[in-house]
Amino acid sequence: MNVFDRIYALHRQLAGARRPIPKATLEERLECSPATVKRIIRDMRLYLDAPIEYDREYNGYYYALADGASPDAHFELPGLWFNASELVSLLAMDQLLETVQPGLLAADLDPIRKRLERILESRAMGTGELARRTRILRASARRPGAAFADVAGALAMRRRLDIRYHGRARDTESRRTVSPQRLVYYRDNWYLDAWCHDAEGLRSFSLDRIRRAEITEATAIDMDAAALDRELGSGYGIISGAATQIAVVRFSARAARWVADEQWHPDQSGHWHDDGGYELRVPYAAAEELLQDVLAYGPEAEIIAPAALREAAADRLRRAAVRYADTAVNIEKL
Repeated sequence: MNVFDRIYALHRQLAGARRPIPKATLEERLECSPATVKRIIRDMRLYLDAPIEYDREYNGYYYALADGASPDAHFELPGLWFNASELVSLLAMDQLLETVQPGLLAADLDPIRKRLERILESRAMGTGELARRTRILRASARRPGAAFADVAGALAMRRRLDIRYHGRARDTESRRTVSPQRLVYYRDNWYLDAWCHDAEGLRSFSLDRIRRAEITEATAIDMDAAALDRELGSGYGIISGAATQIAVVRFSARAARWVADEQWHPDQSGHWHDDGGYELRVPYAAAEELLQDVLAYGPEAEIIAPAALREAAADRLRRAAVRYADTAVNIEKL
């Protein structure tokens, strides 16, 4: 057994015992040496605040009751138990959350963070080193806005939200009543998947565009997770809808070194060509985001099908070429 297994095993022995358990018995049940038993008891006292006491009469150990506690009460291990790599991953997630929305859960996470750091320290992995040596870069992140806490609260309490929302595409503001379904963190930005009672359909809202959010007393309707994925997760990108077409994109041998290892969509497929190029097939509904990603590769990518998507890409490239040609003429005149 590793150290965590032995802590669990020791806890089970002490929690279920009516009288102190002799040290020899613990050594046998935990399958370890006397020194290991002592070390586990020491670590549990030091890092987990376990009230383990020694009884000379029985030459054994037991959980002591707190002053005024019921005779039926006994010490419980914290609910967070992970191996070393999981602990490091959890602390990295904590740092990411702080980067995303500083102070959002600071008060609630602080005791857990300290406990995790103490456990890491007990494993000779240092304390505080991860935060100092982890760098998280967010390329195009937008601040989630003041509505984040209200949206999260409505999600947790399963209440409807009255929101005032400003959409970028139409540059208009609308008032809506929504039943929040889930928060989505996508490409360094936060979105809310919700049932819009005004539009009578599922919609995704960018949190930074919610000008105001008010939690109502009305109960939010619940959508099946599979239905949410079909409606909002089957197409390409965050604002997609159900996939209706398959895009076929051919990448050059150079770009293929990156694209072949990337997941653009859970249901994508791809294959290599003899010249080292890579052909990617991606389901999509709305073309906007897919076009942006493909065109970012410039001459290293070519949309093969469908014809309408290929023409849309060609039209954008033509208009961009005209813009740059006009710029070149203006520069020559200066």
